Amino acid sequence: MADSTPKSGHDQVMPAKRAQWLRAELDRHNRLYYVEARPEISDRDYDQLYSELADIEERHPELASDDSPTRRVGGAPLKEFTSVRHASPMLSLDNTYSREELLEFLNRIARRLAGRTCSYVVEPKIDGVAVTVRYKQGRLEQGCTRGNGEVGDDITANLRVIRSIPLRLAGAQPPPLLEVRGEVFMPRDGFAELNRMRREAGATVFANPRNAAAGSLKLLDSAQVARRPLAAVFYGLGAATGAAPERHGELLEYLRSMGLPVPPRHWICAGPEDVLRALDELQSSRDNFPFETDGGVVKVDERELYEALGMTAKSPRWAVAFKFEPERAVTRLRAITVQVGRTGVLTPVAELEPVALAGSTINRATLHNADDIKRRDIRVGDLVTIEKAGEVIPVVTGVDKSVRDGTEEVFAMPGNCPSCGGAVT
Repeated sequence: MADSTPKSGHDQVMPAKRAQWLRAELDRHNRLYYVEARPEISDRDYDQLYSELADIEERHPELASDDSPTRRVGGAPLKEFTSVRHASPMLSLDNTYSREELLEFLNRIARRLAGRTCSYVVEPKIDGVAVTVRYKQGRLEQGCTRGNGEVGDDITANLRVIRSIPLRLAGAQPPPLLEVRGEVFMPRDGFAELNRMRREAGATVFANPRNAAAGSLKLLDSAQVARRPLAAVFYGLGAATGAAPERHGELLEYLRSMGLPVPPRHWICAGPEDVLRALDELQSSRDNFPFETDGGVVKVDERELYEALGMTAKSPRWAVAFKFEPERAVTRLRAITVQVGRTGVLTPVAELEPVALAGSTINRATLHNADDIKRRDIRVGDLVTIEKAGEVIPVVTGVDKSVRDGTEEVFAMPGNCPSCGGAVT
């Protein structure tokens, strides 16, 4: 699409006008990329627009703005996080692990509604860190962790550097106050790359994306956070002014219209049978999402019923998380090799007969340490069970000792380093 705004020569366009246009254009491209998944320009073209804005702001400091896309690089490190009391409690969801438990939960809703009918929404349960973000007059003002549900940590500086979180809401007339709640997560590809880099540097790798996201948000230096591959998704409201959508499905579309990232898919369900079908479809397609999901969230669609349904001390009675069974596979343990980290730490790794699991072929898995191998009596040649229950790095979770034939070998850590030959201590 052609751009009618002059592109060259700052003498042709006043710097203030050009900076305003660049900010709006960068915000638009961020929304297209992170929210609507339909980018219009290449990363290189985006970087050129970004560089031009950064150059204008450097030469004209009076034009700098706190909500400029160039402010996502991070500021001075904090000494500590400050505590913030939430305007309304940030509740956690109860979990259910079987269809019978889920149907009983839905039956309890029907009984509490005493003859009134409702529909439901099913959306992916994102394995991330719960956060709340407040916008005033359309501008990001503050962001916090859930904490204990009543009081959380102010992590505004860290949230501002996550590019999928808009610094300004879209639309000509954003609400005076909008507090949105959701999750910060680490996409699978970014998690794999982060762990690869940490492994090469001899640092401890993260067990799963949620741990990586949580650890990143705890960093006191937002410049370090900016280098982590974090993203966010929003699906709920806290404090807000103005008329809110009457249904949860409509709320998701409303948040999307504000330029906020929302779950990539949700299902509107007329009743329990539709809910079960939606969860089956979610489970069969979950490997297509960019994030880890270990279940689905079932919510009453009619938001006006939330007050009547009420809540427990920690959880709403109008929503529940349905957890999927962990994905497992059985294969043969061919060997146990020892990795040497940059700092000299030795870590045993299971070398497996390749097996399909969670949409990928697995040939290696984590064994934690030598003491764990000894405690569980895992031997080379064993038939082992591996899982990917929220773990992007597969782990050995079980061993079938009943099929041993006597050829299995007991593992022992080497006496000398396999890399340098030095003594192991």
